[in-house]
Amino acid sequence: MSDHGNQFGAYYYSHDCGVPYERNDHWMSFFGEIADAIVDRLHPTTVLDAGCAMGFLVEALRERGVEAYGVDISEYAISQVHESVREYCSVHSLADPLPGRYDLITSVEVIEHIPADLTDKVVANLCQATDRLLLSSSPMDYAEPTHVNVQQPEEWSAALAHEGFLRDLDHDASYLTPWAALYVRTDEPLEATIRRYDRAWWRLRWEVTEARRSLLEIQERLEDQTGTPRSGMADELAAAQEEILRLRDLVIGKDAELGTALGKVAELEEHLKRYTSVADKLDATLNSKSWKIMWAAGAPVRMLRRGRQEG
Repeated sequence: MSDHGNQFGAYYYSHDCGVPYERNDHWMSFFGEIADAIVDRLHPTTVLDAGCAMGFLVEALRERGVEAYGVDISEYAISQVHESVREYCSVHSLADPLPGRYDLITSVEVIEHIPADLTDKVVANLCQATDRLLLSSSPMDYAEPTHVNVQQPEEWSAALAHEGFLRDLDHDASYLTPWAALYVRTDEPLEATIRRYDRAWWRLRWEVTEARRSLLEIQERLEDQTGTPRSGMADELAAAQEEILRLRDLVIGKDAELGTALGKVAELEEHLKRYTSVADKLDATLNSKSWKIMWAAGAPVRMLRRGRQEG
């Protein structure tokens, strides 16, 4: 095993993922759902999972009738592969040419572990073995000590473009992660590429604008009902609005960062659901009998204050 491979032994797999990384219900269900999405949307015939760890995705794909294989640099991980797929998984470094050619290669949270000086070689090896690459690489997890090559999605897109691969903007790979993407070998004319990217950029900008408008409408509604935003909620709403504004400017100025922005949109939609729920609860409170009694009881005080202000 190489020195790099030594980093991924039993200790690494016991602590890295929150839930112990072993053949349990959590991970088999997780990779089963990913395999379902891959089969349903990409219809691959042969798949190589580059950085397969313990072979859970290989196992799930083969259960669904796909001719799947896996390679990983960790001897420990390969030793834990289930006997049903053990013959299809092997120890192999992505810095070396890959064995065979495949209809699809998957690489899930792997290349951020690869030293930067091997990036070009690894990307070239992946691209030489397929015409489709389903890639997910964390753009933000710097706390993990083995993440020695964390890059933003546009950096991987640029590296893959050098090999003739472009992001398939019509394929939503969020069943993997918010930043995952499908890259496809293409020799399409520049005009067609620009058209695809501009279409995706405009769609994303519109989604962000609509999310911001909805949040502002909720804030105005809350302020109309209560007079002033509730303590704590005002700060959260302001923070959400600032984030949406920042994201809008990012989309306008840096369309190459579409992968990251899509992840942020999903996050903001979750915030929107939460604030909508808060607004519904507030509506119920304001329409309750006890609130109306309290509001009526406070009417003289409000009238007195209004009289003083007008005087």
